[in-house]
Amino acid sequence: MQAPDDFTPPPGLPEELQPGVRRLLAPNPSPMTYRGTNTYLIGTRDLAVIDPGPQMESHLEAIIAAVQPGQHISHVIVTHSHLDHSPLARGLAERCGASVYGFGGSEAGRSAIMQELVAAGMKSGGEGIDRAFSPDITLVDGEFLSGEGWELEVIHTPGHLGNHIALALGDACFTADHVMGWASSLVSPPDGDLTDFMASCARLRARDWRVFYPGHGGAITAPQERLDWLIAHRQGREAEILSALATAPATPAALARLIYKETPAALLPAAERNVFAHLVDLVGRSKVEPCGEFAETASFQLRV
Repeated sequence: MQAPDDFTPPPGLPEELQPGVRRLLAPNPSPMTYRGTNTYLIGTRDLAVIDPGPQMESHLEAIIAAVQPGQHISHVIVTHSHLDHSPLARGLAERCGASVYGFGGSEAGRSAIMQELVAAGMKSGGEGIDRAFSPDITLVDGEFLSGEGWELEVIHTPGHLGNHIALALGDACFTADHVMGWASSLVSPPDGDLTDFMASCARLRARDWRVFYPGHGGAITAPQERLDWLIAHRQGREAEILSALATAPATPAALARLIYKETPAALLPAAERNVFAHLVDLVGRSKVEPCGEFAETASFQLRV
């Protein structure tokens, strides 16, 4: 996590970030959402709403109030189905007569190894999955959505969640929870997959961006540098795990306590899931192996 910054916009008040792009902050601050969820309004006549946010009547009314005379909401787009991003989509769409767009339900895009872990009984880690989410229109990677004066490109970016997408508006990208400036993205199996996450980072890194607009926190004005930091951060965690396993086999819980020494106790379960995400990735790359059954409670050792 980064040091506190000056991102403190008042919730519910639209702020113009560039011509045709406004941001509204939802009033749902927490250790996992920072100041709250960012909702974006795109366009000047036909409006696309990206990530309506949590089920909060006050935020629904704030979005409606941000629609100016001569404007209407034509698209309600959900980047991924966590409870802080998607639940308000249905109510907003019904209120304004729009359709809900998304990559699919909460299990869409889930990798094969995560499907195997679910089949073996692994449950979500409590990050708040919106199981009821179902888009009216299912998006595919590379598709374009458009309205008067704007066009958004759909970029499937699994990792934080299998159905996670980013949305490109020219050289700006709405990265949701994949790339944020205030913290690294949580990757928590079986909903998150680190192998996918790193591949999505590399895919974004291959393009030339001017700015990232994340799901939480302020705009990222040095996108390539932030991606480099995020990739290096994950590589550093991997090195710490491999170093610890060089001493003795260990469980994800034991590794989390060893590596995340300054993490508050309340966040240690999330840290354990992050460690397990690395271990799944390392197993897939034949660098470590479980000591017995492949499960989140197993001990893992270096593969020789």
